[in-house]
Amino acid sequence: MEPARLKLYAYLDARDHQRTYLAVMRLFTSTLLADLSAGEVAGALAGAERAGRVEAGESRIENVINRLRQLVEWGNLVRGRREVVASSIAEFQHGSVRYQVSKLAVRVQRDVDELLRVPEGAREVSRELLPAVERGLGRLGRSLSEALLSEAERPREVLAEQVTTLFLQHAELAATVRDFYAYLGQVVTRHHLAAEEISGFRNLLVEYIQMVVEDVLRHTPAIADALARLNAARAELLRLLGRADLGERVERARGRSAEDWQELTDWFVDRPGRPSQVTALRDATARAIGSLLASVKRATSGGGLLPGRRAELLALAAWFDGGTRSQAHELYAAAFGLYSARHLSPAPEHDSDNERTSWRDGPVHEVPVSVRSRGDRSARGRASRILDDPMTEQSLLAEARDADERRAASVAELAAAAPHLATTRLSGEALGVLCELLTLAMAQRDTAADPGSATDPVRGLRVTVAHEAGRSTRVHSRAGTLTLHDSTLVLD
Repeated sequence: MEPARLKLYAYLDARDHQRTYLAVMRLFTSTLLADLSAGEVAGALAGAERAGRVEAGESRIENVINRLRQLVEWGNLVRGRREVVASSIAEFQHGSVRYQVSKLAVRVQRDVDELLRVPEGAREVSRELLPAVERGLGRLGRSLSEALLSEAERPREVLAEQVTTLFLQHAELAATVRDFYAYLGQVVTRHHLAAEEISGFRNLLVEYIQMVVEDVLRHTPAIADALARLNAARAELLRLLGRADLGERVERARGRSAEDWQELTDWFVDRPGRPSQVTALRDATARAIGSLLASVKRATSGGGLLPGRRAELLALAAWFDGGTRSQAHELYAAAFGLYSARHLSPAPEHDSDNERTSWRDGPVHEVPVSVRSRGDRSARGRASRILDDPMTEQSLLAEARDADERRAASVAELAAAAPHLATTRLSGEALGVLCELLTLAMAQRDTAADPGSATDPVRGLRVTVAHEAGRSTRVHSRAGTLTLHDSTLVLD
């Protein structure tokens, strides 16, 4: 299923006719229930060809048919038929075969157009949605109580409306936070920043991020409390929302399944072994501020060998961008010393790039730090020799074998003590292995009442911990006694 769906993106990176495929998909997704023949597509492409948006000759009917067939093979389009009145067999063939866009292809093209419209700068975080989410959860709790007490249809409609609005608001908030921090991670990890960039990023981090984090931390406790109350009545909420009579394979709106509510809760509330997105946001902010401070220290310390060459490289790039093709070739030869006549060695092996693509349109190459900061293209030494030390190697192997034997003995001791664990006195190493597996088992539980289990990946010993009110489990060892309150422990 996944390889077939990934083929829907093939037209975006097609080796040939990429602009034609993009124009055809935009034509099919520009209106609802598009049902077009090859002739209609050719007529629409004729205008794009005159405007220079597609290559010359791409609007010819035979070329259009080939492009449509290729899109059908990739799964972006599906074939259909319609009765037509035609004066020739060719006209009948071109008009009777119709094409429609598939559901997943509409999503792909919609995401592509949205991506092409996104600017390069930071995206503003929709902080105003946080109080809206908090108010929405409060109203949702009251609407749930009214819907449970009433048999009328109107309270259920209001409940469904509020659930849909809540999840749309949270989805927009989460998307803006992800985009903003993705941009932030892109810029703060740059090796060299100009003075005006450092000032701008300082204001961005100290002022804007502080407001974002403060707003999130201020509203998170109230949101977490409201989610806890709603989660207690989650089964009744999902029952009232009901299921549309459209079949099991219908993609339902957000908020109609337990997984959607768990995902919403995980965004604001920490769980054992699973930190929330609020915690991740706070940690990412601390890392971003640390990276900025490192950049400021590097720029102001004056300890570098030579001043940075970023300004000169940007000026060279501007010359390339503003010059003609012949001037660009002259600049390239003068700046990098790569002249077209200097072919003194055999041609390199094909590096998977399109040999028909010019260097100015080819992939962008990473500029090394030594070139970017010092303009130095010389090699920075040679690789160190790999020393062969058989004594150290055998010593490390012996330590690894000894550790593995001790682990095996501890697991075997636990397996032997499993039937009468409460009366057995374990060794310190066996207790350590038990505590390790017990920690993994507890991390699998969502709440204290849920069971959890963990298994040793090599020897298969399984530890299961379950909640049982009023019962305490004690495990004795030479290192002390481990007591688990309101829990039972099973080894198998």
